[in-house]
Amino acid sequence: MATLREVRLRIRSVKNIAQVTRALQAVSASKVRKAVQAVNNTRPYATKAWQVLSHIASQPGHANLHPLLVERPEVKNILVVLVTGDRGLAGAYNTNIVRYALQRFGNSAIPVHYITVGRKGRDLMLRRRQRIMGEFSNLPAAPSFMDVSAIGRLAVEEFLYGKADEVYLVYTDFISMVRQIPNIKRLLPLQVGTGEGRVVDFARSEHGPAAAYIYEPDQFQILDEIVPRFTALQVFQAILESQASEHAARMVAMKNATDSATALAGALQLEYNKARQQSITSEMLDIAGGAEALAKA
Repeated sequence: MATLREVRLRIRSVKNIAQVTRALQAVSASKVRKAVQAVNNTRPYATKAWQVLSHIASQPGHANLHPLLVERPEVKNILVVLVTGDRGLAGAYNTNIVRYALQRFGNSAIPVHYITVGRKGRDLMLRRRQRIMGEFSNLPAAPSFMDVSAIGRLAVEEFLYGKADEVYLVYTDFISMVRQIPNIKRLLPLQVGTGEGRVVDFARSEHGPAAAYIYEPDQFQILDEIVPRFTALQVFQAILESQASEHAARMVAMKNATDSATALAGALQLEYNKARQQSITSEMLDIAGGAEALAKA
């Protein structure tokens, strides 16, 4: 049985851990609010970009309008952009998204290589001997579009140069503070209409006529600008979604850790009190026994 001193040290250690996890929970709660706000701020631009792109690409012969809209007759190589976090202490957040990606692409008969965003994803994929052709880590806490545009540009170049026939984006979709869902979108070639690769149109009304656009100078020049930018925008949104999911997962994990540490400290305190009471009772019995022995002497 542990001594009183050992139990007292354990109680102190558990309480210190609870203070750390409570502080991390507060920090994550502050960060997740900012991350959710950043996600919501990108949606109007993403929605309008999708409306313009879908209007142009829905025209007859859209596959000939831009190389990023062309379906390859045979898929020989697949590129996956995997978005994870740089840090741990977020529960199963990083493990879940890596497991989800490997379930989809781990046993693929087609060669798959990865671009990892986040140090945790890079390390986990290297341990599983996956082929990584690029990695991005230590992104700013509040990344701008310019901070992540190189990721989208690299994916576009791999597709245009024929090194990848399909490009997928694997990230965690932020639903709520307690619910984050791994998600896969086909990034390239861009799909028009319903299906994977679409940025949700949050501003679209279910009723009413479709918007009409007048393009200047022409749709070909606009496509040369908007298609690569829209591809990078999807990566940017996925990173913002993943950051919000990571902070929410860390907040929940730290709350659970704080609650567990508090419960453990209470159980240890009860054990300490019982041991201390038993020690006091034993000492009182010894004193009483000694006094009785002296009285009989």
